[in-house]
Amino acid sequence: MILNLHLAPFATVILNRRTTFTGFKTRFIQLRQSPLQFSRERASIISFSPAPLKTSTTDNFKATSTEEEEEEAVKTTEPSATPVRIVALVGENSVSPLKSSPWLDVMLHTAKRLKWVDEAYDMLVFSDGLLKSTDKTKENLHLGLRNADILLIVAVTNQESIEWVQANSVNVPSILCFESSPTLRNKLGGSIVETKSNGYIFSKLTAISQSKRKTESTKIVQSVSEAWDRHNSDDIRFSLLVVINACIRPVPILKNLRAKGFSTLNCMVKNCGPQILNCLLDPNCRKALQCLNKCSPVDQVCNYRCIASYESPCLEEFSLCVLQKNNCLELDAKIPEKPSVPPMIKFRGDNLSHETAEDLFVGWLGKLDWSWRVIAGQNPAYDQFPCQYQLFYRGKAKGSFWYEPIFRVRTLEGNLVWRRRKYRVRRGKVPATFHFSVLDNGVVSNEFWTIVDISDDFSWGLFHYHGAARVAGQSYTGAVLVSPDGMYPDETQRQRLFSALDRCDIKEWELFNVDNLSCPNPPLGLPEGSRLHSKIEPEDMKA
Repeated sequence: MILNLHLAPFATVILNRRTTFTGFKTRFIQLRQSPLQFSRERASIISFSPAPLKTSTTDNFKATSTEEEEEEAVKTTEPSATPVRIVALVGENSVSPLKSSPWLDVMLHTAKRLKWVDEAYDMLVFSDGLLKSTDKTKENLHLGLRNADILLIVAVTNQESIEWVQANSVNVPSILCFESSPTLRNKLGGSIVETKSNGYIFSKLTAISQSKRKTESTKIVQSVSEAWDRHNSDDIRFSLLVVINACIRPVPILKNLRAKGFSTLNCMVKNCGPQILNCLLDPNCRKALQCLNKCSPVDQVCNYRCIASYESPCLEEFSLCVLQKNNCLELDAKIPEKPSVPPMIKFRGDNLSHETAEDLFVGWLGKLDWSWRVIAGQNPAYDQFPCQYQLFYRGKAKGSFWYEPIFRVRTLEGNLVWRRRKYRVRRGKVPATFHFSVLDNGVVSNEFWTIVDISDDFSWGLFHYHGAARVAGQSYTGAVLVSPDGMYPDETQRQRLFSALDRCDIKEWELFNVDNLSCPNPPLGLPEGSRLHSKIEPEDMKA
């Protein structure tokens, strides 16, 4: 009966609130394989797209991790033998869609964020205004282009600049053009990729020829374009990583996302036959796979809406068996090292203890029905969803501490629904650092959280996290800005807030503002026997 079931030929299977996994093929399901399959080594990778999910619990499986596993973060910045040289040329005084920040600032920050992935990724950033000068900066641009693997052109429309680029970039193997003149041409691995432009170079792409190489390069450009068009710092960096991985050499954080071939199929059939059958027979599980097939692998919003609309216990059991229990994709990811974010060390002039740090998390709970509300977040996969409430509390058992985020989402049918999940929280070695773990839709995620700062009057706070879903092969970072009412702190706190963001290597323009305007009847409340503050009482806070 299974063989007669017809599903869309491609589907993406859910991992957890930030992750989906993709990459293998069976007669029942073919997971979405990324088009990013063109490289000098002919290596293929599998794309991924974070997607938040409903928290779930499974009686016979608990989210557990060792502190050693969490703290042995993958060294994604270990230099490789082969450097990757990128030159970015930005239109003078051009403005980005990222809260109208200058493109020059965005690219300079991107250059820094590339170093978090691999120290051997060097990106030089120039404004095309320097082409009018005769100083050493223009000479540096010349030298950079001679050795460049990638030329990234952003918002360049000046005719003199266009002609200069065309004359001086002939030997650059890969050229990526965004929001620039249509007379500039894109190139991957030495091959030109033509486009049909409607004002942006990367849009409505068509290949010059139908050769396999040209077709694959066009698909790479399409995926890069879709990521870029999201206009957030994570996806801008991802766009460059895709090209590096496809045209130069494997990218460390993408190497775990390749299909394992028949070993994956054998693992699934041998260990998860009932779960596969149940998913295919379950209307919601089947609809989820079909819906996900229509999404771009980097379209996080699309993937999430499919999951929110059609999530089911069968889908959870499928990923629990295939991924968490049997690791059929043979993936492994660690919590990333960078950015290194220092925790706050004092509160109201006193050294911070573990007990007081936990109280800072508990926050307004007791005086209000929640600890904190999220104002804005940095992670594009999760932190921007509306109506985010945080509940931090001590459990009934001695030494236990828990975190429950509650947030709202809109389904494909247009319904607004609430979601809630539950994390176990353990103290880190240093006060104001914590280890979080959750079994989320069948997959364990481990996260390392840092309290970066909280104002003395509890009017706002900033929390940073590094995380990984090991068997999903994915790691991530993010941060949330919080307050008691979900509103930004006043101007008197602005300098302190910016200083806290700087310690996270986050720019204010990277944050997604959370919609807190309409949040009726959130499913709040605590388990019976929960305890709140230990050192700080709610009455110590200012309303």
